[in-house]
Amino acid sequence: MTPPAHPPILRVDSAGLPIAWISWQRAAELICTDRVLWSTGESNVTVLGGVRNGERSRLVIDPVIATRDMHRDPSGKVPPLSNRLLFARDRHTCLYCGSRYSESRLTRDHIVPRCQGGPDTWTNVATACIRCNSDLKGGRTPEQAGLKLIALPFAPNTAEALILANRRILADQNAYLSRMVPDREDRWQ
Repeated sequence: MTPPAHPPILRVDSAGLPIAWISWQRAAELICTDRVLWSTGESNVTVLGGVRNGERSRLVIDPVIATRDMHRDPSGKVPPLSNRLLFARDRHTCLYCGSRYSESRLTRDHIVPRCQGGPDTWTNVATACIRCNSDLKGGRTPEQAGLKLIALPFAPNTAEALILANRRILADQNAYLSRMVPDREDRWQ
């Protein structure tokens, strides 16, 4: 019997570079169509099938599977900017006052405001609480408003984006992806 809410499976290419999160059903399809080169991890899911010759079929799906895809170059691939990923990148912390908030109390702040020609890009946005963004900063730069960022904005790579996007990441998957994440602790001032 398959757990109804099993965490997603991490799909990587033949070089081991991350591609996407997929469902266990999609992973089973890839395994059964012989498109999986290798798999790894211990937190697997077992899918039970029909009975043939008195034996029940069983398919074990590891948390990380590598498929027969072409090698991808993730160096230039930046994930789409979304508030959910932005807030996760900044640890749900206002980068002006340093307080942590729920997602509903956070906003996307443009460091160089859009009204001053600032782009809507990863390196020009920061998580800000409603008070800091609306009341204190408004349409000004942090310098113009007398504020200071407590962390530097960055564009996450594919591995970071996959970690940020999955709320149910397994330890095996996190360990696999974390090897591809640059040390960014120095971004916090």
